[in-house]
Amino acid sequence: MTSQAKKDIDCIAMKRDAQARIYEEIKDMSPQEQINYFRNAIRTSRFRDWWERAGKPSTSGARQAS
Repeated sequence: MTSQAKKDIDCIAMKRDAQARIYEEIKDMSPQEQINYFRNAIRTSRFRDWWERAGKPSTSGARQAS
């Protein structure tokens, strides 16, 4: 065991805090403004590249249902 103290992380509390913060930011927005809010959040996040790749059709040869 190291000399550093073990720090517990309350993931549920973190999730609820994030949701409460987002709710306060978007509660008076129209549905279209909310969509733009989340699109901007993705564009400015570290997950941008992943999200953009996830939205593109697979190039593995599998066909998409039409």
